[in-house]
Amino acid sequence: MATALVPVPLAPEISLHLADRSVGLFDLTGGEFRSEQPPPFWAFVWAGGQALARFLLDHPEAVRGRRVLDLATGSGVAAIAAARAGAAEVGAEDVDPAAVAAARRNATANGVTLAAAVPEPDVVLAGDVFYSPRVAGEMTGLLRAARDRDARVLVGDPGRGYFPSRLFDRLAEYPVPVPAALEDAETLVTGVWEMRNTLRSSTN
Repeated sequence: MATALVPVPLAPEISLHLADRSVGLFDLTGGEFRSEQPPPFWAFVWAGGQALARFLLDHPEAVRGRRVLDLATGSGVAAIAAARAGAAEVGAEDVDPAAVAAARRNATANGVTLAAAVPEPDVVLAGDVFYSPRVAGEMTGLLRAARDRDARVLVGDPGRGYFPSRLFDRLAEYPVPVPAALEDAETLVTGVWEMRNTLRSSTN
């Protein structure tokens, strides 16, 4: 797949190997969705990941000296930002092995290293993961479990329909440049949110 190393619009300190801005997600799959092969989410930098990256670069104290895990890492933009912000160790996980490979390649391009695994992280990141009912349910379960283990959970979300906002407090908001071919818009207002302690919020 053809990609080029380009700066991230909202976080130009970071450059990623990305598909051309005129290309949409399913343009890269021949216009089809194949359940056995995830679409190449990693070839794009999504609004939630960009917002998380900007937040971490502007607020390095959120991850400095801590062990960080980026779930559903995609291009790895949030993981790379955490490493650049001084995290002690950063891991990147994704159901798509191609995404993990892309995140590692992007990390190398930015002069940082991603760990093979980060068990029991201090901070868990997730960018743009509430885009379908199934994925949102799975990710909510994973994030709640991490928060209940006392990890800090930070999420970037541009108002996807399945984001459980009742579980979160908003920390920041950014107008994020995005490719119109990807989102049918050129800018998405995107929040960075912190998950509440669900053990203390049993009504949620």
